[in-house]
Amino acid sequence: MSAAETDRPAAAPGAEAPLLKVNNIEVIYDHVILVLRGISLEVPKGGVVAILGANGAGKTTTLKAISNLLGTERGEVTKGTIEFDGVNVEASSPNELVKRGCIQVMEGRHCFEHLTVEENLLTGAFTRGSDRHGIQRDLEMVYNYFPRLRERRTSQAGYTSGGEQQMVAIGRALMSRPKMILLDEPSMGLAPQLVEQIFEIVKQINEQEGVTILLAEQNTNIALKYAKFGYILESGRVVMEGEAEQLRNNEDVKEFYLGLGGEGRQSFRDVKHYRRRKRWIG
Repeated sequence: MSAAETDRPAAAPGAEAPLLKVNNIEVIYDHVILVLRGISLEVPKGGVVAILGANGAGKTTTLKAISNLLGTERGEVTKGTIEFDGVNVEASSPNELVKRGCIQVMEGRHCFEHLTVEENLLTGAFTRGSDRHGIQRDLEMVYNYFPRLRERRTSQAGYTSGGEQQMVAIGRALMSRPKMILLDEPSMGLAPQLVEQIFEIVKQINEQEGVTILLAEQNTNIALKYAKFGYILESGRVVMEGEAEQLRNNEDVKEFYLGLGGEGRQSFRDVKHYRRRKRWIG
């Protein structure tokens, strides 16, 4: 048994299995470049979990491994398993995963610029067939969460602001009736006030719709404010994990990620108080 497994409390008898379980995966690009090294994480049903780390730490690759989007970048999961809702999904297509209830909101929004806001939202329901009444009901739900999108529903998405495009991307994911949304860097390029607004809406979606959230984010302050549990990645490995409050109060996290210390930031592993976990040495 690994140190990571011994550090986690044992599940109580009859406890609900995690909605997502990633077990010791490795990801290689172009058959030679090792990007992720033994990543393991769990996301409980109805939870909000954050993957934290600097640019290049492996956050986006982890999400793409889960949602099976690595193939477009000549990447592949070469070791380990990914289990979603009780089923191993490493061999599933992205389309099959969406149908199972797992969908990713990509970094940079990726709206269809030539389509209107509403047309973009409706593309999120493509797996739902002819459920016209249900689709219309969920469209109203999205507009209730994002009133600004109702005002811009007939505008071309390419002419909307970055914040509005982020709302479109999240709303489009909601239209697929997901069990889990993978959010990649939702704060990127947005003003702080708008970031707070979008995270508040994500919190409402989690609490009111029961949608599980796995969040990859460089903005550690905002991520740990809304997540309940976090994993810190560096160089493709998990170097620390814990409850969000525990991570917020950790001196090393404060110094390296929250900007509250006076020492240099060469590497999280070099911070003087940090104790490297034995599980990833070797």
